Amino acid sequence: MQHSNPKLSKYKLPVAAILAAALGYFVDVYDLLLFSIIRVPSLRSLGLNSGSVTQEGIYLLNLQMTGLMVGGVLWGILGDRKGRLTVLFGSILIYSLANIANGFVHSTEAYAVCRFIAGFGLAGELGAGVTLVAELMPSRNRGYATCFVAVVGISGAVAAFFTAKLFDWRISYVVGGALGIALLLMRISVAESALFLQATKTNVKRGNIMMIIGNKDRLRKYCRCIMIGLPLWFVVGVLISLSPEFGKAFRINGVVNAGTAVALCYGGSVLGGTLSGLASQLLQSRVKAAVAFTLLSAGSVVAFFLMQNASLAAFYVVTLFMGISSGYWALFITMVTEQFGTNVRATVSTTVPNFVRGAVVPMMLLLNFFTTFLSSMVVAAIIVGILCFGVALWSLTKVKDTFYLDLDYLENDLHEIRESK
Repeated sequence: MQHSNPKLSKYKLPVAAILAAALGYFVDVYDLLLFSIIRVPSLRSLGLNSGSVTQEGIYLLNLQMTGLMVGGVLWGILGDRKGRLTVLFGSILIYSLANIANGFVHSTEAYAVCRFIAGFGLAGELGAGVTLVAELMPSRNRGYATCFVAVVGISGAVAAFFTAKLFDWRISYVVGGALGIALLLMRISVAESALFLQATKTNVKRGNIMMIIGNKDRLRKYCRCIMIGLPLWFVVGVLISLSPEFGKAFRINGVVNAGTAVALCYGGSVLGGTLSGLASQLLQSRVKAAVAFTLLSAGSVVAFFLMQNASLAAFYVVTLFMGISSGYWALFITMVTEQFGTNVRATVSTTVPNFVRGAVVPMMLLLNFFTTFLSSMVVAAIIVGILCFGVALWSLTKVKDTFYLDLDYLENDLHEIRESK
């Protein structure tokens, strides 16, 4: 059951919240993608040979993504129990300190610890930021605000690329950490969500993940939300992160640089994020816009697998197109945020995107399994891609369109009578 509170029908434009969430996400993406950009040079500087770089890189990436999944659950619960701001700034502090520490590692073991802690910290910022902004905005403008947060945030990947080009990999990590600390020192004055504050005045259970996994309908909806996002991180976490390896497999006429591929993909995502946000506003539908961009992304992936013997320039053009077509991350997060009530919204908004990011781990395991079984990484990646896009499109036909939904409602325990009733 769900109950609305008519007392909370008026909104004020939350400029400070939008700015804080956008800048926090900028540093978040900078850190998250920096590893993919400097994976090869950083591991080689630690003494690994070419044969070990790929396997060790996948191991570190999996640890980072595992940290994201663990952190996603804990930060999400904390966001619903203690508030969106606690998570927003707490997560920024943790991943910033982990970033700085990463710049001083001298062994793969220390590198691994830093990536796990960084992943844990990174897990909280986006979900808390988008939840806060969404709850402070009226439904008709919500898509514009979350789109702005994502576009600014995604630009962090481009900043990471140029930083890695200008500086040593160690300095690049320290720069990322310093940016996060600087954001905290700015002490941006952000108001807590009025919807969250109102929920604290009721006897409603907040941040109780059993309200999701213990209810068949909510659990089914929760799983569908995760599946909708799988193609996004199949593109980024598999195809782009391993672009040098795919370049060799495709016999590209030139050496594919992972940093360049990441920068082009995320540079395209800035445009894609803007276009998908505008599309949802013009169509007045989250689902229709998401379906359109999922199909575009599938088309770009098909083009990627047709790159055999292509030129390096052509490969990079397709990489850019993949970024544009898979740039609907903000639209996806907005859809997820709108699907659940205030008392579990932060939990869902934080865990779902991090489970999507963390899905790179089973994707990589499947990729390795099919590569060993079929003796072809390309064929293995095609199989994994078909699975990801298939379940995403199916899930999009099953979720409710939430474009006009007022977020002033609570998820009700069937055996509980609320004060708000």
